[in-house]
Amino acid sequence: MQNFGCRATQADGAALESLLDQRGMNAADTWGHADLVVLNSCTVTSAADEDLRHTVRRVHRENPAARILVTGCYAQRAPEEIAALPGVEWVVGNSDKTAIPDLVTDALGHFHGQIHVHDIFAQHDFLSAPVEDAAGDRARPNLKIQDGCNNRCSFCVIPYVRGRSRSMPAEQVLEQVRALARNYREVVLSGINLGRWGREPGSTMRLAGLIRRMLQETAIERLRLSSVEPMDFSDELLTLMTESPRIAKHVHAPLQSGSDSVLRRMHRKYRPRHYADRVRKAREWMPDAAIGADVMVGFPGETDAEFEETFQFIDSLPFTYLHVFTYSARPGTPAASAPGQIPMPLRKERNRRLRELAERKNAAFRQGFVGQALSVVTLGHGKMALSGNYLKVELLHESAGNELRDIRIGGMTELGLREHDPLRVL
Repeated sequence: MQNFGCRATQADGAALESLLDQRGMNAADTWGHADLVVLNSCTVTSAADEDLRHTVRRVHRENPAARILVTGCYAQRAPEEIAALPGVEWVVGNSDKTAIPDLVTDALGHFHGQIHVHDIFAQHDFLSAPVEDAAGDRARPNLKIQDGCNNRCSFCVIPYVRGRSRSMPAEQVLEQVRALARNYREVVLSGINLGRWGREPGSTMRLAGLIRRMLQETAIERLRLSSVEPMDFSDELLTLMTESPRIAKHVHAPLQSGSDSVLRRMHRKYRPRHYADRVRKAREWMPDAAIGADVMVGFPGETDAEFEETFQFIDSLPFTYLHVFTYSARPGTPAASAPGQIPMPLRKERNRRLRELAERKNAAFRQGFVGQALSVVTLGHGKMALSGNYLKVELLHESAGNELRDIRIGGMTELGLREHDPLRVL
Protein backbone atom coordinates (compact mmCIF):
# COMPACT_ATOMS: atom_id res chain seq x y z
CA MET A 1 0.00 0.00 0.00
CA GLN A 2 1.24 3.49 -0.83
CA ASN A 3 0.07 6.77 0.73
CA PHE A 4 0.23 10.20 -0.84
CA GLY A 5 0.01 13.51 1.04
CA CYS A 6 -0.60 14.60 4.60
CA ARG A 7 -0.32 12.93 8.01
CA ALA A 8 -4.06 12.30 8.09
CA THR A 9 -3.78 10.44 4.77
CA GLN A 10 -0.93 8.38 6.19
CA ALA A 11 -2.99 7.64 9.31
CA ASP A 12 -5.91 6.50 7.16
CA GLY A 13 -3.51 4.24 5.33
CA ALA A 14 -2.23 2.73 8.57
CA ALA A 15 -5.79 2.00 9.70
CA LEU A 16 -6.63 0.47 6.33
CA GLU A 17 -3.48 -1.69 6.38
CA SER A 18 -4.54 -3.01 9.76
CA LEU A 19 -8.05 -3.82 8.51
CA LEU A 20 -6.64 -5.68 5.51
CA ASP A 21 -4.17 -7.52 7.71
CA GLN A 22 -7.06 -8.71 9.88
CA ARG A 23 -8.47 -10.37 6.75
CA GLY A 24 -5.27 -12.35 6.33
CA MET A 25 -3.88 -10.24 3.46
CA ASN A 26 -0.10 -10.12 3.78
CA ALA A 27 1.89 -7.14 2.55
CA ALA A 28 4.21 -7.70 -0.41
CA ASP A 29 7.77 -6.36 -0.37
CA THR A 30 7.16 -4.28 -3.52
CA TRP A 31 4.22 -3.62 -5.82
CA GLY A 32 6.04 -5.66 -8.46
CA HIS A 33 5.27 -8.80 -6.44
CA ALA A 34 1.76 -7.81 -5.29
CA ASP A 35 -1.55 -9.29 -6.38
CA LEU A 36 -3.36 -6.21 -5.07
CA VAL A 37 -1.98 -2.65 -4.97
CA VAL A 38 -3.86 -0.09 -2.84
CA LEU A 39 -3.06 3.58 -3.46
CA ASN A 40 -4.35 6.05 -0.86
CA SER A 41 -4.59 9.42 -2.60
CA CYS A 42 -4.36 13.09 -1.68
CA THR A 43 -5.86 15.92 -3.75
CA VAL A 44 -4.68 19.07 -1.98
CA THR A 45 -2.69 20.16 -5.05
CA SER A 46 -2.58 19.35 -8.75
CA ALA A 47 0.90 17.89 -8.12
CA ALA A 48 -0.62 15.33 -5.72
CA ASP A 49 -3.13 14.34 -8.41
CA GLU A 50 -0.36 13.96 -10.98
CA ASP A 51 1.75 11.87 -8.59
CA LEU A 52 -1.16 9.46 -8.21
CA ARG A 53 -1.75 9.16 -11.96
CA HIS A 54 1.97 8.63 -12.58
CA THR A 55 2.11 5.91 -9.92
CA VAL A 56 -0.92 4.08 -11.33
CA ARG A 57 0.65 4.00 -14.78
CA ARG A 58 3.98 2.81 -13.37
CA VAL A 59 2.39 0.04 -11.29
CA HIS A 60 0.39 -1.19 -14.29
CA ARG A 61 3.47 -1.08 -16.51
CA GLU A 62 5.68 -2.98 -14.05
CA ASN A 63 3.03 -5.44 -12.83
CA PRO A 64 0.19 -5.74 -15.39
CA ALA A 65 -1.41 -8.61 -13.48
CA ALA A 66 -1.87 -6.63 -10.26
CA ARG A 67 -5.33 -5.43 -9.34
CA ILE A 68 -5.17 -1.72 -8.50
CA LEU A 69 -7.49 -0.04 -5.99
CA VAL A 70 -7.37 3.74 -5.58
CA THR A 71 -8.96 5.33 -2.54
CA GLY A 72 -8.67 8.59 -0.61
CA CYS A 73 -9.39 12.22 -1.39
CA TYR A 74 -8.66 12.23 -5.15
CA ALA A 75 -10.86 9.14 -5.49
CA GLN A 76 -13.66 10.95 -3.66
CA ARG A 77 -13.33 14.08 -5.80
CA ALA A 78 -12.89 12.66 -9.32
CA PRO A 79 -13.65 8.91 -9.40
CA GLU A 80 -14.39 8.72 -13.14
CA GLU A 81 -11.05 10.36 -13.93
CA ILE A 82 -9.20 7.69 -11.95
CA ALA A 83 -11.35 4.81 -13.23
CA ALA A 84 -10.22 5.63 -16.77
CA LEU A 85 -6.56 4.97 -15.90
CA PRO A 86 -5.10 1.65 -17.10
CA GLY A 87 -5.15 -1.18 -14.59
CA VAL A 88 -7.51 0.43 -12.07
CA GLU A 89 -10.07 -2.14 -10.94
CA TRP A 90 -11.72 -0.21 -8.10
CA VAL A 91 -12.09 3.45 -7.14
CA VAL A 92 -13.25 3.82 -3.53
CA GLY A 93 -13.96 7.22 -2.00
CA ASN A 94 -13.40 8.25 1.60
CA SER A 95 -17.14 7.69 1.99
CA ASP A 96 -16.70 3.92 1.44
CA LYS A 97 -13.19 3.29 2.79
CA THR A 98 -14.31 0.98 5.59
CA ALA A 99 -15.84 -1.36 2.96
CA ILE A 100 -12.50 -1.99 1.21
CA PRO A 101 -11.68 -5.27 3.05
CA ASP A 102 -15.06 -6.69 2.02
CA LEU A 103 -14.69 -5.37 -1.50
CA VAL A 104 -11.30 -6.95 -2.23
CA THR A 105 -12.11 -10.29 -0.56
CA ASP A 106 -15.60 -10.64 -2.08
CA ALA A 107 -15.47 -14.07 -3.70
CA LEU A 108 -19.21 -14.22 -4.32
CA GLY A 109 -19.44 -10.99 -6.25
CA HIS A 110 -21.75 -9.08 -3.91
CA PHE A 111 -20.00 -5.86 -4.93
CA HIS A 112 -20.53 -4.81 -8.53
CA GLY A 113 -19.09 -1.92 -10.46
CA GLN A 114 -15.76 -0.18 -10.46
CA ILE A 115 -16.65 3.02 -8.59
CA HIS A 116 -17.72 3.03 -4.95
CA VAL A 117 -18.20 6.67 -3.95
CA HIS A 118 -21.14 8.15 -2.04
CA ASP A 119 -22.05 11.43 -0.31
CA ILE A 120 -19.18 12.24 2.04
CA PHE A 121 -21.41 14.58 4.07
CA ALA A 122 -23.52 11.58 5.05
CA GLN A 123 -20.43 9.96 6.54
CA HIS A 124 -20.52 9.85 10.34
CA ASP A 125 -18.16 6.92 10.94
CA PHE A 126 -14.57 7.47 12.01
CA LEU A 127 -12.13 5.18 10.19
CA SER A 128 -9.92 3.64 12.82
CA ALA A 129 -8.14 0.41 13.63
CA PRO A 130 -5.77 -0.90 16.30
CA VAL A 131 -2.81 1.28 15.39
CA GLU A 132 -0.24 -0.74 17.30
CA ASP A 133 -0.50 -3.33 14.54
CA ALA A 134 -0.32 -0.80 11.73
CA ALA A 135 2.59 1.28 12.96
CA GLY A 136 5.19 -1.22 11.74
CA ASP A 137 8.71 -0.13 12.61
CA ARG A 138 7.95 3.59 12.67
CA ALA A 139 9.50 5.24 15.71
CA ARG A 140 6.79 7.90 15.98
CA PRO A 141 3.37 6.42 15.17
CA ASN A 142 0.74 8.83 13.91
CA LEU A 143 -2.65 8.59 15.63
CA LYS A 144 -5.47 10.32 13.76
CA ILE A 145 -8.13 11.37 16.26
CA GLN A 146 -10.16 13.80 14.12
CA ASP A 147 -11.38 13.84 10.51
CA GLY A 148 -13.22 16.25 8.24
CA CYS A 149 -13.53 20.03 8.37
CA ASN A 150 -16.43 22.44 8.80
CA ASN A 151 -14.50 25.43 7.45
CA ARG A 152 -15.00 26.64 3.90
CA CYS A 153 -11.69 28.24 2.94
CA SER A 154 -12.06 29.47 -0.62
CA PHE A 155 -8.99 27.59 -1.89
CA CYS A 156 -9.53 24.25 -0.16
CA VAL A 157 -11.18 21.11 -1.48
CA ILE A 158 -10.77 19.12 1.74
CA PRO A 159 -14.29 19.63 3.18
CA TYR A 160 -15.76 18.25 -0.05
CA VAL A 161 -13.67 15.07 0.08
CA ARG A 162 -13.43 14.53 3.85
CA GLY A 163 -16.87 15.66 5.01
CA ARG A 164 -17.90 17.28 8.27
CA SER A 165 -15.66 17.37 11.32
CA ARG A 166 -15.93 14.26 13.47
CA SER A 167 -13.87 12.99 16.37
CA MET A 168 -12.64 9.67 17.65
CA PRO A 169 -14.42 9.10 21.01
CA ALA A 170 -12.29 10.00 24.01
CA GLU A 171 -12.29 6.50 25.49
CA GLN A 172 -11.15 5.06 22.17
CA VAL A 173 -8.36 7.63 21.93
CA LEU A 174 -7.17 6.72 25.41
CA GLU A 175 -7.29 3.03 24.60
CA GLN A 176 -5.18 3.59 21.49
CA VAL A 177 -2.63 5.72 23.33
CA ARG A 178 -2.33 3.13 26.12
CA ALA A 179 -1.66 0.45 23.51
CA LEU A 180 0.93 2.57 21.71
CA ALA A 181 2.64 3.50 24.97
CA ARG A 182 3.57 -0.15 25.47
CA ASN A 183 5.82 -0.04 22.40
CA TYR A 184 6.58 3.59 21.54
CA ARG A 185 8.09 6.59 23.28
CA GLU A 186 6.41 9.29 21.16
CA VAL A 187 2.97 9.48 19.57
CA VAL A 188 1.93 12.17 17.09
CA LEU A 189 -1.71 13.28 17.33
CA SER A 190 -3.14 14.31 13.98
CA GLY A 191 -6.34 15.22 12.17
CA ILE A 192 -7.64 17.19 9.23
CA ASN A 193 -8.55 19.97 11.69
CA LEU A 194 -7.10 18.64 14.94
CA GLY A 195 -8.06 21.64 17.08
CA ARG A 196 -11.74 20.91 16.41
CA TRP A 197 -11.57 17.59 18.25
CA GLY A 198 -14.63 17.24 20.51
CA ARG A 199 -16.60 20.11 18.96
CA GLU A 200 -19.57 18.00 17.90
CA PRO A 201 -22.99 18.96 19.35
CA GLY A 202 -23.40 17.63 22.86
CA SER A 203 -19.67 17.23 23.51
CA THR A 204 -18.20 19.14 26.44
CA MET A 205 -14.56 18.01 26.32
CA ARG A 206 -12.08 19.90 24.13
CA LEU A 207 -8.61 18.99 22.87
CA ALA A 208 -6.83 20.35 25.94
CA GLY A 209 -9.06 18.28 28.20
CA LEU A 210 -8.40 15.15 26.15
CA ILE A 211 -4.64 15.69 26.31
CA ARG A 212 -4.85 16.23 30.07
CA ARG A 213 -6.57 12.86 30.37
CA MET A 214 -3.85 11.24 28.24
CA LEU A 215 -1.21 12.58 30.61
CA GLN A 216 -3.14 11.38 33.66
CA GLU A 217 -4.38 8.01 32.40
CA THR A 218 -1.66 6.70 30.08
CA ALA A 219 2.07 6.08 30.32
CA ILE A 220 3.00 7.72 27.01
CA GLU A 221 6.31 9.52 27.42
CA ARG A 222 5.88 12.17 24.70
CA LEU A 223 2.88 13.55 22.82
CA ARG A 224 3.28 15.78 19.79
CA LEU A 225 0.53 17.84 18.14
CA SER A 226 0.82 17.78 14.35
CA SER A 227 -1.05 20.95 13.31
CA VAL A 228 -3.62 23.12 15.07
CA GLU A 229 -5.44 26.14 13.64
CA PRO A 230 -4.18 29.35 15.29
CA MET A 231 -7.36 30.22 17.17
CA ASP A 232 -7.53 26.68 18.60
CA PHE A 233 -4.18 27.26 20.33
CA SER A 234 -6.08 28.48 23.38
CA ASP A 235 -4.37 29.74 26.52
CA GLU A 236 -5.46 26.49 28.17
CA LEU A 237 -3.74 24.39 25.51
CA LEU A 238 -0.57 26.52 25.48
CA THR A 239 -0.42 26.39 29.29
CA LEU A 240 -0.67 22.60 29.22
CA MET A 241 2.11 22.40 26.62
CA THR A 242 4.26 24.77 28.66
CA GLU A 243 3.84 22.95 31.96
CA SER A 244 4.10 19.31 30.85
CA PRO A 245 7.53 17.87 29.96
CA ARG A 246 5.65 15.03 28.21
CA ILE A 247 4.30 17.29 25.45
CA ALA A 248 6.73 18.20 22.66
CA LYS A 249 7.49 21.90 22.57
CA HIS A 250 6.30 22.19 19.00
CA VAL A 251 3.65 24.62 17.73
CA HIS A 252 2.49 24.29 14.14
CA ALA A 253 -0.28 26.75 13.23
CA PRO A 254 -1.33 27.20 9.57
CA LEU A 255 -0.97 30.84 8.52
CA GLN A 256 -1.56 30.83 4.72
CA SER A 257 -1.05 34.61 4.45
CA GLY A 258 0.12 37.52 6.56
CA SER A 259 -2.04 39.96 4.61
CA ASP A 260 -5.41 40.85 6.13
CA SER A 261 -7.03 41.36 2.73
CA VAL A 262 -5.79 38.02 1.40
CA LEU A 263 -6.96 36.20 4.52
CA ARG A 264 -10.41 37.68 4.00
CA ARG A 265 -10.51 36.48 0.39
CA MET A 266 -9.38 33.07 1.59
CA HIS A 267 -12.29 33.06 4.10
CA ARG A 268 -9.88 32.37 6.94
CA LYS A 269 -11.34 33.01 10.40
CA TYR A 270 -8.55 35.08 11.95
CA ARG A 271 -6.68 38.26 11.19
CA PRO A 272 -2.89 38.74 11.30
CA ARG A 273 -3.07 40.38 14.74
CA HIS A 274 -4.85 37.32 16.15
CA TYR A 275 -2.25 35.00 14.70
CA ALA A 276 0.65 37.11 15.96
CA ASP A 277 -0.78 37.08 19.47
CA ARG A 278 -0.81 33.28 19.56
CA VAL A 279 2.71 32.91 18.16
CA ARG A 280 4.24 35.53 20.43
CA LYS A 281 2.57 34.02 23.48
CA ALA A 282 3.86 30.57 22.50
CA ARG A 283 7.40 31.93 22.23
CA GLU A 284 7.15 33.85 25.50
CA TRP A 285 5.92 30.79 27.38
CA MET A 286 8.13 28.24 25.58
CA PRO A 287 11.41 29.96 24.62
CA ASP A 288 12.91 26.83 23.03
CA ALA A 289 9.80 25.70 21.14
CA ALA A 290 9.67 24.97 17.42
CA ILE A 291 7.13 27.29 15.81
CA GLY A 292 6.09 26.53 12.25
CA ALA A 293 3.44 27.49 9.73
CA ASP A 294 1.94 26.61 6.37
CA VAL A 295 2.09 29.57 3.99
CA MET A 296 0.55 29.88 0.54
CA VAL A 297 1.92 32.14 -2.18
CA GLY A 298 0.25 33.17 -5.42
CA PHE A 299 -3.34 33.14 -4.17
CA PRO A 300 -5.61 34.74 -6.82
CA GLY A 301 -5.38 38.52 -6.70
CA GLU A 302 -2.31 38.56 -4.41
CA THR A 303 -0.61 41.84 -5.27
CA ASP A 304 3.07 42.63 -4.81
CA ALA A 305 2.11 44.77 -1.82
CA GLU A 306 0.07 41.96 -0.24
CA PHE A 307 2.92 39.52 -0.67
CA GLU A 308 5.29 42.02 0.97
CA GLU A 309 2.86 42.24 3.89
CA THR A 310 3.15 38.48 4.28
CA PHE A 311 6.93 38.56 3.97
CA GLN A 312 7.33 41.29 6.59
CA PHE A 313 4.77 39.69 8.90
CA ILE A 314 6.64 36.37 8.84
CA ASP A 315 9.98 38.13 9.26
CA SER A 316 8.67 39.85 12.40
CA LEU A 317 7.61 36.63 14.14
CA PRO A 318 9.74 33.92 15.82
CA PHE A 319 9.14 31.15 13.29
CA THR A 320 11.66 28.32 13.21
CA TYR A 321 10.45 26.72 9.96
CA LEU A 322 7.86 27.17 7.21
CA HIS A 323 6.03 24.85 4.83
CA VAL A 324 5.66 27.07 1.77
CA PHE A 325 3.09 26.07 -0.85
CA THR A 326 2.44 27.53 -4.28
CA TYR A 327 -1.28 28.07 -4.87
CA SER A 328 -2.83 25.27 -6.92
CA ALA A 329 -6.37 25.72 -8.24
CA ARG A 330 -8.70 22.97 -7.04
CA PRO A 331 -11.75 22.30 -9.22
CA GLY A 332 -15.01 23.35 -7.59
CA THR A 333 -13.50 25.79 -5.09
CA PRO A 334 -14.36 29.52 -5.27
CA ALA A 335 -10.72 30.54 -5.69
CA ALA A 336 -10.31 28.40 -8.81
CA SER A 337 -12.59 30.73 -10.81
CA ALA A 338 -11.59 33.95 -9.06
CA PRO A 339 -10.12 36.78 -11.15
CA GLY A 340 -6.46 37.72 -10.89
CA GLN A 341 -4.82 34.31 -11.24
CA ILE A 342 -1.10 34.84 -10.63
CA PRO A 343 1.39 33.80 -13.37
CA MET A 344 3.30 30.69 -12.35
CA PRO A 345 6.78 32.28 -12.65
CA LEU A 346 5.73 34.94 -10.13
CA ARG A 347 4.28 32.32 -7.79
CA LYS A 348 7.58 30.42 -7.90
CA GLU A 349 9.60 33.59 -7.23
CA ARG A 350 7.52 34.37 -4.15
CA ASN A 351 7.89 30.78 -3.01
CA ARG A 352 11.67 31.07 -3.34
CA ARG A 353 11.84 34.26 -1.27
CA LEU A 354 9.84 32.76 1.61
CA ARG A 355 11.87 29.58 1.57
CA GLU A 356 15.09 31.57 1.83
CA LEU A 357 13.62 33.55 4.74
CA ALA A 358 12.61 30.30 6.44
CA GLU A 359 16.11 28.87 5.97
CA ARG A 360 17.66 31.91 7.65
CA LYS A 361 15.28 31.70 10.58
CA ASN A 362 15.82 27.98 10.96
CA ALA A 363 19.60 28.34 10.91
CA ALA A 364 19.48 31.02 13.61
CA PHE A 365 17.22 28.82 15.74
CA ARG A 366 19.50 25.80 15.37
CA GLN A 367 22.60 27.83 16.17
CA GLY A 368 21.16 28.64 19.58
CA PHE A 369 21.31 24.99 20.66
CA VAL A 370 24.99 24.33 19.96
CA GLY A 371 26.52 23.34 23.27
CA GLN A 372 23.09 22.72 24.82
CA ALA A 373 21.31 19.48 25.75
CA LEU A 374 18.21 18.31 23.86
CA SER A 375 15.79 15.45 24.36
CA VAL A 376 15.55 13.38 21.17
CA VAL A 377 13.74 10.29 19.94
CA THR A 378 15.87 8.01 17.75
CA LEU A 379 14.35 7.27 14.35
CA GLY A 380 16.10 4.02 13.52
CA HIS A 381 17.37 5.46 10.22
CA GLY A 382 21.07 4.99 10.83
CA LYS A 383 22.22 7.88 12.98
CA MET A 384 19.16 10.15 12.88
CA ALA A 385 16.99 11.45 15.73
CA LEU A 386 14.36 14.14 16.19
CA SER A 387 14.32 16.56 19.09
CA GLY A 388 11.25 17.52 21.06
CA ASN A 389 11.42 20.91 19.39
CA TYR A 390 11.46 19.42 15.89
CA LEU A 391 15.12 19.55 14.98
CA LYS A 392 16.88 16.76 13.09
CA VAL A 393 19.94 15.57 14.98
CA GLU A 394 22.76 13.44 13.59
CA LEU A 395 23.95 11.00 16.23
CA LEU A 396 27.52 9.83 16.73
CA HIS A 397 26.60 6.17 16.36
CA GLU A 398 23.94 4.15 14.62
CA SER A 399 21.00 3.52 16.88
CA ALA A 400 17.86 1.46 17.08
CA GLY A 401 14.74 3.53 16.69
CA ASN A 402 12.23 4.47 19.35
CA GLU A 403 14.58 5.50 22.16
CA LEU A 404 14.29 8.74 24.14
CA ARG A 405 17.66 10.26 25.00
CA ASP A 406 19.12 13.49 26.31
CA ILE A 407 22.13 14.43 24.20
CA ARG A 408 24.52 17.35 23.99
CA ILE A 409 24.66 19.24 20.70
CA GLY A 410 28.12 19.71 19.23
CA GLY A 411 27.40 21.68 16.07
CA MET A 412 25.27 22.26 13.02
CA THR A 413 24.79 20.25 9.85
CA GLU A 414 23.39 21.55 6.58
CA LEU A 415 19.78 21.03 7.68
CA GLY A 416 20.00 20.08 11.35
CA LEU A 417 22.32 19.51 14.29
CA ARG A 418 24.90 16.93 15.28
CA GLU A 419 25.63 15.28 18.57
CA HIS A 420 28.70 16.47 20.48
CA ASP A 421 31.78 14.36 19.81
CA PRO A 422 34.31 14.62 22.66
CA LEU A 423 37.07 13.41 20.29
CA ARG A 424 36.27 15.88 17.49
CA VAL A 425 39.05 18.36 16.69
CA LEU A 426 37.76 21.69 15.37
